[in-house]
Amino acid sequence: MAIDMAQFHQVFFEESFEGLDIMENGLLNMDPGAVDDEEINAIFRAAHSIKGGSGTFGFTDISSFTHLMETLLDEMRDGRRAVTNDAVDALLRSVDVLREMLLAARDDGDADQERVQAQQQELDKILTQASIPAAQSASVDADAGKQAVQVQEGWHIVFRPLPQMFRTGNDPLRILRELAELGDLQVEPDISMLPPLASYEPEDSYLSWNLHLGSEACREAIDEIFAWVEDECELAVMPILSNGRLQIGKDVSKPEQDKAKVPVVEEAPAISDRRMGDRRSGTDRRKGDRRKNATSAGGNSIRVDIAKIDGLINMVGELVITQSMLSMLGDDFSMDKLERLQEGLIQLERHTRELQESVMQVRMLPISFTFSRFPRLVHDLSSKMGKKIELKMTGENTEVDKTVIEKIGDPLVHLVRNSLDHGIEMPDERIAAGKPETGIINLNAYHKGGNIIIEIRDDGKGLNKSKIEKKAIEKGLIDSEHNLSDRQIYELIFQPGFSTAEAVSDISGRGVGMDVVRKNINELGGNIEIESEPGKGSAIIIRLPLTLAILDGQTVKVADETYIVPLVSIIESIQVKEDQVKRVVGRGETFKLRDEYLPILRLHELFNIENPKATRLEEGLLVVVEGDGRHCGLFVDDLLGQQQVVIKSLEANYQRVEGISGATILGDGSVSLILDIPGLLRLADRIDEEALKRSA
Repeated sequence: MAIDMAQFHQVFFEESFEGLDIMENGLLNMDPGAVDDEEINAIFRAAHSIKGGSGTFGFTDISSFTHLMETLLDEMRDGRRAVTNDAVDALLRSVDVLREMLLAARDDGDADQERVQAQQQELDKILTQASIPAAQSASVDADAGKQAVQVQEGWHIVFRPLPQMFRTGNDPLRILRELAELGDLQVEPDISMLPPLASYEPEDSYLSWNLHLGSEACREAIDEIFAWVEDECELAVMPILSNGRLQIGKDVSKPEQDKAKVPVVEEAPAISDRRMGDRRSGTDRRKGDRRKNATSAGGNSIRVDIAKIDGLINMVGELVITQSMLSMLGDDFSMDKLERLQEGLIQLERHTRELQESVMQVRMLPISFTFSRFPRLVHDLSSKMGKKIELKMTGENTEVDKTVIEKIGDPLVHLVRNSLDHGIEMPDERIAAGKPETGIINLNAYHKGGNIIIEIRDDGKGLNKSKIEKKAIEKGLIDSEHNLSDRQIYELIFQPGFSTAEAVSDISGRGVGMDVVRKNINELGGNIEIESEPGKGSAIIIRLPLTLAILDGQTVKVADETYIVPLVSIIESIQVKEDQVKRVVGRGETFKLRDEYLPILRLHELFNIENPKATRLEEGLLVVVEGDGRHCGLFVDDLLGQQQVVIKSLEANYQRVEGISGATILGDGSVSLILDIPGLLRLADRIDEEALKRSA
């Protein structure tokens, strides 16, 4: 029976996108002057896996394209070609093209063939250029300024089997015999790992070898011999030049060994070390940790750490035990069993709460899935703008709900681009201001009070308060006699169409961004704030709920209706007297809270609720809330209590209602609406504007 390979496509695409992340991050971190062998090996393995998988599943165009990248990477890691900035940039562009090809294949679309062919031609051009090995380029004669290319005379091989090699049926002696068929082989055993006789395990391998192969055989011929044991050994293969020196690498033999048999190793910035034994060394181990709980971008699947699944299974087992106990109590219930029934119900409540928390943990992913796109963004845009910018990221392992991960990416991209464009100055400006020429952007995430906080901070010039004021007056957003605080002035940049950019660019400055950023964050149940200090930098602080499925809320009563106010929006609850309230014509009621006048929103008036319990302010309560950077007081009859509620989409089950973000079912079976504070403020503004028009 034929196997339907399409069932494995989703896993292939998820693995491939993770591989692209490994490649992109590795290339961004690569320093041509000091190449990290583990890094370049990790990049090569990622490309090799994508090539193999795409060939297996019939994506031949992807396989062919990746083969070119793999070939270039192989020459770099073996030292046959020097690592240059041009080659790294070409590989980064190739990663972009490969990502587009994979997305097109996943979505049954067509990739941009012109771009694919242009990138293939660029890779072909690099590969057809004369290879200049890294070590060879460093071994230039100091006096003459140049040196003739040395002829390769053989290979120096370090072969270290892992202890379990014999158990898989492989024999190192057969490998040595095959190598000897390629040329003159000198074998030098290393017995330093032999244990005392009492600790000796007959089935374990303890020997390793330094091998000198005098042969013109190509690297592929040597790799083919070791292919059968690539997961069971550590291997280093280094070409030897005609001057008796290794082309690249370092001397890996023991100090006490006879150096006359081993070529002198030429100092070089990189080591051609093919570590096959531990395929998860270095970067792979770090990626492996991250992949314990992973998802592909925009995908509909999620990988979960097995420990989380085990926790769920254990918790379901506890629930089954509790359910069984309660069933037994119900079979022949009597009042003397009441205490056990109460204990069982308490136990059921505890297990249900723990199960809820465990289930929510399954959806939690590290914010690094969003942060991973920014090193490339900063690298490309800083080069384009001629700025020197360093990106520092902390808190990448902070976990947040998968839905939040998917929706926060675009707002963060816009904010980071703003820091790059408007925040960080040009190098000469920074030097003139007494700053280092390299600007710093800090991207940080952490948990606080049941929320996730994301901060984008830069050490640039800060927001220009006078320019924002001038532009706001021009647009009629404020008058020249305003009495706004610095924070309120900074908040003006979130107004639709607001921009202080003097020229439109493809990076920012069209005035169609910050209002959308705030809208998207509000839709996630979060809020955004600005801090800025002239000449020292700015900070954007985003507060988001950890999950969009569960909400911590305050229940409030208005007449016979119960509403949920998100706790994240509540500042405090107070009771005011009538003489504390000021009435502004066309602007409704306001009250002074410390140094700020806040509008009062009567919920029964906004939602046309009849017969509220409280109509006079001293009869009810004001819940001071924040939304869109503004504060107001919600007038309600009473506060009932705080509780966690499960959010249900009102739009999906009924229709969109302004000022309402969703609904939930309370413990008594009744439905309660969840208030959308920014939406309520917009609704109140519109009602005030309509009232002004009618009065005019």
